[in-house]
Parts: sequence; structure tokens; C-alpha cells
Amino acid sequence: MTLSKRKVLLLVGGGAILAAGAGAMVASRTPSKAAEPWSLAGSYGDIRRNALSWALLAPNPHNLQPWKAQLIGDDSVVLFADPARSLPHADPSGRQITIGLGCFIELMRLAAAGSGYGVDLDFYPEGETDQAPVVRARFRPDAAQPDPLFGAAPNRRTNASVYDVRPLPPEAVAILSEYGVVVSEPGAVASLRALAKEAWDIELMTPRVWKESVDVLRFGARQIDASPDGLAVRGGVVNLLAALGLITPEAQLPQGSLGWQTAMDAFTGAITSTPAFVVQVSEGNSRRDQLDAGARWLRLSLAATQLGLSMQPVSQALQEYPEMAAPHARIHALYAPPGHTVQMLARVGFARPVPAAPRWRLEDKLVG
Repeated sequence: MTLSKRKVLLLVGGGAILAAGAGAMVASRTPSKAAEPWSLAGSYGDIRRNALSWALLAPNPHNLQPWKAQLIGDDSVVLFADPARSLPHADPSGRQITIGLGCFIELMRLAAAGSGYGVDLDFYPEGETDQAPVVRARFRPDAAQPDPLFGAAPNRRTNASVYDVRPLPPEAVAILSEYGVVVSEPGAVASLRALAKEAWDIELMTPRVWKESVDVLRFGARQIDASPDGLAVRGGVVNLLAALGLITPEAQLPQGSLGWQTAMDAFTGAITSTPAFVVQVSEGNSRRDQLDAGARWLRLSLAATQLGLSMQPVSQALQEYPEMAAPHARIHALYAPPGHTVQMLARVGFARPVPAAPRWRLEDKLVG
């Protein structure tokens, strides 16, 4: 269905007729099914299912949730990467997806420790191939102590909104520095703002890369509940327009379109408000290095949550496609010694809370 711009504005601005009927129900809906995994985490009888139900809440690129798990015997779990949930243009080497798997493994381990279980991890037991297991995990009772960071797991969010520009307290900088390089000096922050903005512009102006984001946009409660992954765009007006077919992913793709410009402007506003960044660097860039980077990122995110801080990855400059070569080289020259790899770049600060990201239920991620 197509409406003129004037009719769309009248519909959005007034909406008196629709708001009096079924449209009001659509507009007021919030995703329910997509939020259930957050309340179900830890409610399963089996320790492995409990740990996995927490792990699937881990941060991951584009919220693709690129994991599959299999229960083996009475005490083990095998984790696989889902090759259908990748970003071949933005993440051609699979580095970012592997970091997301590292987040999953670490949150699984923390959840198990919360119940006193240790987890023995055998990484890539069959070699590093696309179809091979990423890790085999064996759960052992009475073999671990709870980690205080795990208490922040229910409240961890990725917050892409505008931040308060007030500086981080020194005690917060000290704690976060245990997990990465905290950049809070105004000149260095300004340089990273400019670098992150340059990289974002490159991403939006590289059609094949931007399309990977557009393809996983979920508009409104109905779409989010139907496909609780990807990048959720929600709210009363969005719900209404999506239900009427007035917002589509295809319309966001062309450069200069309203959706494209909105994405450009939203990032500009967010990055301009950023008071500090965190940079995480590893000595190498093997798959194990990337999994370890994911574990550190998960712990950093939980530590920030405990401090009442918000975080958002802005890792476009770390992506490895040709158009991003200049920002990629520049951030490595700034923060990575020779041979090292910058694995994560994030903005950090104070912000208003945001809803939890949608998730598939545990049952959807278990394989036979």
C-alpha cells in the first residue's frame, strides 16, 4: 500500500480515526514474545539449560545470535556457530561473529558458576572449520564460586542513544581500566569521535555493507516478535506504520532516503554526545584470541552495568573490508602495538535506560 507524503504526515500527526480503533492497539503494543527469554533465564531445571538460557542473552553483532547448542550426555554442551547468521560483507573474516560467541561462552560460564558449577572448555576440538564445534563444555558440580559480575547480567543492555556528556567518575575509570584502555582525555575523545563518525559514514555509503544492516531491521512489535533477532526499531508510531506497511527495509536502503538519513543523523547525535571510549586490544588475532576478546567484552559490559553506565560498540573502524582500510589502519596505529589487534571499540557514559534487545528462546537454539 502506498500513501502520499501528505497523507502519511496526516496519519502520523493526527491519527484521530485510527487511534480510536484497531490502530491504537497496534500502536501501543510492545514486543512480548521477544522479551520472554530475559524473564525465563535461569528458570530451567537442568544446570546446562539454565546456563545456556543466560548465555543467549549475551551481546553479539547485529543481534544475529549466531549460536547453536547441543546437549551431550549428562554433563556436556557443544556450541556451534550458525553459518546462516554471519556478516560476510561487514565481517568477512568472521572476527566479530567469533567475538560474539566468546561473549556467549563467558556468560554461560558465569551462569554455571553462579550455581557452583565449573565448566571445562575444550576449544575447537575438531579443528577450526565452519561446521566444527567452537567449544565442548563439561559441567562439574561444586567446582566454582559465584562471580559478582554475574549479578549484572539481567540488566545489561547495549545503549545506542544520546549520552550525558558529563565525565566518568575516576573510580569508574579505574574499574573499567581492568578490562581495556579507557579514553577520557578530551582531545583523545574528540579524535575517536571523528574516527568513529568517519567509519560510520563509510559503512552507510558502502551499499553491500549497509544492506546487511537493512536486511535485519525489524520494525514494530509484530515483526520483532515474529523474528526476535536483528536490529529492533520500536515505538507506538513505528508499530502503527509497520502494521500498515508504510515502513519497509527496502525503503531504508537508498542513500539519501529518509531511513538512510535518519540512521546517519542518529549516529551523529550519539557519537557527538560520547564522553569516553573503551578500547580492547589483543596480542594476536587467532580464533582463540577473538573468543578471549569476547569474554573480556562481556566482563567489561557487566562491570559497566554495575557502575550504572551505558555502553555501545562502535567498531565500524575495526571492520576488514577494503573501503574501511584507512580508519582501520589509523585506529591500530593509535592503540595497537605491532602485531596486536584492536578487537573492540565502544562508547561509554551515562544514559537513560533502554529496553532489552529481543532474543530467540532457548528451545529455538538447541539442536538434536
